Amino acid sequence: MCGIWALFGSDECLSVQCTNAMKIAHRGPDAFRFENVNGHTNCCFGFHRLAIVDPLYGMQPLRIKKFPFLWLCYNGEIYNHHTLKKQFEFDCQTNVDGEVLLHLYDRFGIQKMASLLDGVFAFVLLDTANRKVYLGRDTYGVRPLFRLLTDNGFLAVCSEAKGLTQITHSMSSPAKITPFLPGHFEEFNLKPSGKVDSLQMTRFHCCSDEPKHAIYDSVESLSSGFDKDTVKSNIRTLFENAVRKRLMAHRRIGCLLSGGLDSSLVAATLVKLSKEEKLKYPIQTFAIGAEDSPDILAARKVAAHIGSEHHEVNFTAEEGLQAVDEVILHLETYDITTVRASVGMFLVSKYIREKTDSVVIFSGEGSDELTQGYIYFHKAPNPKAAAEDSVRLLEELYLFDALRADRTTAAHGLELRVPFLDHRFTAYYLSLPEEMRIPKDGVEKHLLRDSFKGLNLIPEDILWRRKEAFSDGLTSVKKSWYTSLQEHLESEVNDSQLEKAHKTFSHLTPKTKEAYHYRQIFEKHFPGRSDWLSHYWMPRWIDATDPSARTLSFYTSEKDQ
Repeated sequence: MCGIWALFGSDECLSVQCTNAMKIAHRGPDAFRFENVNGHTNCCFGFHRLAIVDPLYGMQPLRIKKFPFLWLCYNGEIYNHHTLKKQFEFDCQTNVDGEVLLHLYDRFGIQKMASLLDGVFAFVLLDTANRKVYLGRDTYGVRPLFRLLTDNGFLAVCSEAKGLTQITHSMSSPAKITPFLPGHFEEFNLKPSGKVDSLQMTRFHCCSDEPKHAIYDSVESLSSGFDKDTVKSNIRTLFENAVRKRLMAHRRIGCLLSGGLDSSLVAATLVKLSKEEKLKYPIQTFAIGAEDSPDILAARKVAAHIGSEHHEVNFTAEEGLQAVDEVILHLETYDITTVRASVGMFLVSKYIREKTDSVVIFSGEGSDELTQGYIYFHKAPNPKAAAEDSVRLLEELYLFDALRADRTTAAHGLELRVPFLDHRFTAYYLSLPEEMRIPKDGVEKHLLRDSFKGLNLIPEDILWRRKEAFSDGLTSVKKSWYTSLQEHLESEVNDSQLEKAHKTFSHLTPKTKEAYHYRQIFEKHFPGRSDWLSHYWMPRWIDATDPSARTLSFYTSEKDQ
């Protein structure tokens, strides 16, 4: 996890540039560099480093002697960098995984470079010899990237939107700050003045040009059919390899553990592989919740089963309410479910940074979208509709869950890794027949659960544990986080404010007091930026004004009865 920042064609003074670049310092607490591009007017890079791979030579912008005309600033991990170096016999100068981008670009160009990468990334690549600038982002937007482009050729790029907000105040022509689209790269011409012209935005598919690997032979054998046992074996193989490749780190590895299916599978596989790889430390797992919360009790059981070094972070509604303002500042969104679900992740990340030495943190993000894990999937009219909505959710991850996972961990200088969003794993799972992926016997994610049945990787009751609404799993069985929020907001937002909300907030008018409260805080930090959110996350196939599963008629819980 790092923070990248770049300007092209800027007339800003150095102090203004540095001030804006420092707004994302939390993403890289280990080192900072600000550098102007020699011989190119008004081009500069800022970089905040979190040292994960090659601690000695990992500063950026990355340049090597072989390609002095190339400047690279990137945030991410390229999991197949060793494979690519060996395959193409690259003579690498450092052990930094991102160096392989420079070699790939020089030999094959930007299109093939991007399609060969297996990883998560956001990059700015400057080619001074050919006067080109390229931006790119991974398939699901696991790593964030924002851009600002004016009609007169000014380009600004940052890992978070907050690093660009003050820049626009001094520009002659207005421009919107927009998230860079996942799975795309954009090409710009670089003028002598340092200003740019956007040429084209191109979609690419990671790993599409990479030669097949022996470990995936069994997966390819399915071209003639989908035998259930073979499918389940392939799911296990691909998932385990997705976790294994993410062990790439020179810093200690830990894992978030809610006691739900997804985080439990990640944690258990991580512990298993860490023993096989003979890591020099035990895997730490982290759970957050009230003392009697379902998540705490389930996570405790899983940790005992897999033998992790387990940490429990006590959560109180009071602490959660106090954190909301800071959470929205880091998230840069007012989406209801994103804010509500981020509070616990933000607080457990704070604990990890302050109380432990784990820096690389695994989690189960992406599984619900990929494997149809949300409870509303039970209401899908047919398998085709469910499959289409699964793809929609994955394409929108960068606006919601991927955003939440990145910002809550990056706020405390941690690097998040999400094996469920592995390119090969997702590609395979989405290729399965639609009928295989829908909820079965009243249980969501049935195929994923069934694939690990009987292995004793995690306790069987955890394997088949129903998905909890976030507000139910985190807090006390006596009162949920959802209920505590609603009670608190009765004194924060009055009925008159909510009735006039359509006049106060014409874009995505809040329908509830909770939504109104989040919007107020967002406008305080980012006035006039409400268009950063295009729509609220809401369940499909039902009429809902609140995203919580606990508001759905077919969701049952013993809490707050």
